[in-house]
Amino acid sequence: MSSSEERFVDIELKLVHQEDLVEALNQRVYEQQKQIDMLEDLVRALAERVRTSTLANQTPLNERPPHY
Repeated sequence: MSSSEERFVDIELKLVHQEDLVEALNQRVYEQQKQIDMLEDLVRALAERVRTSTLANQTPLNERPPHY
């Protein structure tokens, strides 16, 4: 093989490895985005639960504590 053919083969091999790496990174980003979406939904649900439970359990600000 000539020097230029070897260079082309090397370039093609590097390109294949880069394509594999890009595909693996894209898959990882996709999985992370799914996880982020799930966590955001969970945080929203928890925030709503906390909000509704605090509204239901609210006491007047000037009310004396039960130990008085």
